[in-house]
Amino acid sequence: MKRLFLLLVILGIGILALGYATATRDPVVRRLAVHLRNWPAGAAPMRVVLLSDLHVAGPDTPPARIARIVAQVNALHPDLVLIAGDIEQERTLSTRLYDAAEASAPLAGLRARYGTIAVLGNHDYSDAGATDLPPRLAAAGITVLRNQAVRRGALTIAGADDLYHGKFRPSRLIRAAYALPGPVLVLSHTPDVAPMLPPDLPLVLAGHTHCGQIAPPLLGPIKTASRYGRRYACGLIREPGRDVLVTAGIGTSGVPLRIGAVPDMWLLTLDGPGR
Repeated sequence: MKRLFLLLVILGIGILALGYATATRDPVVRRLAVHLRNWPAGAAPMRVVLLSDLHVAGPDTPPARIARIVAQVNALHPDLVLIAGDIEQERTLSTRLYDAAEASAPLAGLRARYGTIAVLGNHDYSDAGATDLPPRLAAAGITVLRNQAVRRGALTIAGADDLYHGKFRPSRLIRAAYALPGPVLVLSHTPDVAPMLPPDLPLVLAGHTHCGQIAPPLLGPIKTASRYGRRYACGLIREPGRDVLVTAGIGTSGVPLRIGAVPDMWLLTLDGPGR
C-alpha cells in the first residue's frame, strides 16, 4: 500500500512538472494557407501571425518570456501581427502580476510591414468592465480595435470587443467591416462571436479556449470556456462559407499548467483562390 501511495505521489509530481514545462515552452508555429474568394486581383499574398492569450503573469509567462516570443515572431517575417486578446492576467494563483504597462512593453518589439493589431479579451477588463490597456498598447505602436475595422494591404481587419463583458456590438462591427473594400478577416478574443456574424465574412481568428489548457490524451479538453462546448475548442473549424481558427495561445489561466495543449501561434498565408 505504501509503495502504491509513493508511486501515485511520484506520478502526480511528474504530471505537474510536465504540465509546467509544457506551459513555459516556446510556442509551436502552426502554418495554414487561406484562400479568400474576393482577394484583389494582382495583390500579393500576406503573411499573418496570430497570437492570443498572453496572460502575462509569473511564474510561467513574465515579460521576459513575451520578449523571447516577440523575437520568435519577428523571425517569421510577418506582414501583419494579430493579437486576439487576454494580454493581461488577474489570476490569484500567481507569483507575480504585471500591470498594463509591464505586460504590453515587450510587444513594442514586434516588427511587421503592416504593424500589429489587437483586440481585448475578458482578462483585459476588470470585473467592473474597465481597462487601462488600450493606451499602453497604443504607446507600443499597436492598433486596438473595439468593434472597428481597418484596412491593411489587401485585407480588411474587423476587431470585436470583448463578448463576456458586454462590449461586443455585432451591428457596429459589421457596418465597420462593410465600409471598407476587400476581403474581411474578423479578429475576436472568443470564437463564440462566429454564429453572430453574417455568412459572407469568410474568416474568424480567435483564442480564449487555450485548446482546453488541460486536455488529457483520449479525454480531450476538460473545459473549453465556450458556450458551444467543443465546437470551437481548438484549431481550424470549417463551417459553410466560413473558417474559424482558434489558437491555443501562449499563457495560462487558473493554474500555470498545460497538459495536452501546447502553446502555439499560427502563421497564415492569405491569398486568393486558384493560387
